[in-house]
Amino acid sequence: MTDQNAKPGLKRVWRAPDGTPVACVEKLKILEENIDEIRDQCQEALEDAVLMGCDEAQLRAVLHEVIDALDKPFQK
Repeated sequence: MTDQNAKPGLKRVWRAPDGTPVACVEKLKILEENIDEIRDQCQEALEDAVLMGCDEAQLRAVLHEVIDALDKPFQK
């Protein structure tokens, strides 16, 4: 599956900036582990916010803002 928003358990194709697939098994493993950890943290934050009476849509918007504001590493 090539969808960057792949659900857990579905195969995701990671691509280099030039569009070629990343083939290194260890790199793919680390990328997926990182995504799993981020997903778990976001899920926990969402559940906490809803339990504390916050608006789910607002937290989702804030999470998008956090991702959009990340600095691009290793700029050329």
